[in-house]
Amino acid sequence: METISDMFILVGFSYLTRLQILLFLVFLLTYLVILMRNLLIILLIKLNPSLHTPMYFFLLNLSFLEVCYTSSVVPQLLAHLLVEQKTITIVGCAAQMYVFTILGLTECCLLAAMAYDRYIAICNPLHYRTIMSGRVCAQLVAASWTIGISVEVVQITWIFSLPFCGSNRIHHFFCDIPPVVKMACTDTSKNEIVVLTVSVLFIMGPFLLITVSYICIISTILKLPSAEGRRKAFSTCSSHLMVVTLFYGTALFTYLRPKSISTPESDQMISLMYTVVTPVLNPIIYTLRNKEVKGNLLTRCKDI
Repeated sequence: METISDMFILVGFSYLTRLQILLFLVFLLTYLVILMRNLLIILLIKLNPSLHTPMYFFLLNLSFLEVCYTSSVVPQLLAHLLVEQKTITIVGCAAQMYVFTILGLTECCLLAAMAYDRYIAICNPLHYRTIMSGRVCAQLVAASWTIGISVEVVQITWIFSLPFCGSNRIHHFFCDIPPVVKMACTDTSKNEIVVLTVSVLFIMGPFLLITVSYICIISTILKLPSAEGRRKAFSTCSSHLMVVTLFYGTALFTYLRPKSISTPESDQMISLMYTVVTPVLNPIIYTLRNKEVKGNLLTRCKDI
């Protein structure tokens, strides 16, 4: 069987021949919305001293991650919707997978750091400023990046040390781990075990920390004497909870579901959820459900 040494073909949405231009316009508009909304949040936080708090520091980093995360996939998808030859070099495929997986795992860890921030704010409010100092926040963000880079560099380097042979057609619109591993012409059971282990430890690990944090948060909120106090306390973490549900819901379903219910078309639809839909919804969730962000945004708009 001939070994693939230079190029893959990303089949993507080729089966929707008549819809290529429409899909291009939809994804282009969505991508521009993602860029504008996330960059607006970044600028808003940077320009307003009242938003220079741990919660908004993490939100700024999350918005930056979302921009990079989406940009690692969507521009190439847009280009491939306009050309007949949807090729990508193996080096380009590896680079895309490095960037995408590093950013994805970093986001998992960052969401856990944000949950810890909300836990301290609600369960230990008197010591919040002391515990969540600027140095601690920077260390949590740095730790998120360190985990994301160190884990995924090892995993992706191992995947691309495999020999690829046979058909060079990847039934996906970007170089994601499962479809690329399927291209290997060797026993990949060890790689699949490693992928599953990484998913359980470094995706479920942060998810477990988030879950424990919210159990403590909800328990504390329910003990508050007034309904107004409970409402205010819950409103400070509801946006984060919604974002976690969106991100983890699609990620867990993608990487931990049985192979028996997986098809190339369903894989692509689910991937669109966490590469396009979730990044476009997150800024909406944070701006619509956050009075401080909305207030500062309205003030800026009036000044303009």
